[in-house]
Amino acid sequence: MKLYFAPRTRAVRPRWLLEELGVPYELVRLDVARQENSTPSYLAVHPLGDVPALVDGDVTLLESLAICLHLADRFPEKHLAPPPGSAERGPYYQWMVFAEVSLDAGVMEFYRHARLSEEQQASTHSAEELARHRTRLGAVLDIIDGGLDGREVLVGGTFTAADVVMASILHLANRLGLLDGHPRLVEYVRRHAQRPAVRKAVLG
Repeated sequence: MKLYFAPRTRAVRPRWLLEELGVPYELVRLDVARQENSTPSYLAVHPLGDVPALVDGDVTLLESLAICLHLADRFPEKHLAPPPGSAERGPYYQWMVFAEVSLDAGVMEFYRHARLSEEQQASTHSAEELARHRTRLGAVLDIIDGGLDGREVLVGGTFTAADVVMASILHLANRLGLLDGHPRLVEYVRRHAQRPAVRKAVLG
């Protein structure tokens, strides 16, 4: 297997999962600042030039969520996804998609806002937009918080790929100061950030 990777991108999620799985893979690092993701060779893998991309034999996958779902099912003996047909399988799908669609979209609005100039941030339009996003994100965080009530993981009693995806996005939210008032989510991030696989995925 070959994972095309750039740090501080969504590629960290499948790399973290690969490290959790403990299976051999080739890591192809791309320097986005040097536009290595825009070379003809990489565009032949991912026509949009985004990362990550995974090549697994004859299969090429482009989206981080799809890659994580694929990897967790590819190695069922590692128990990073509930078995198909089990009671936990539906909630597992729910949290994977909820993290990527509802949470990530909201967090990225604040990430983009943080990168604006001070003048742009102070504009009335920007402030109004941010207030709407904050209300929406608050509701999303409340749902996740409720899902973790009395639990250390999202599904069943063990760590799964759903925790990889959720914790990675919540980690960015925490860095942006978006988890104030949600101590359970802060603790969830802190606990999972201490996993050895995370250190390899982020620092290795």
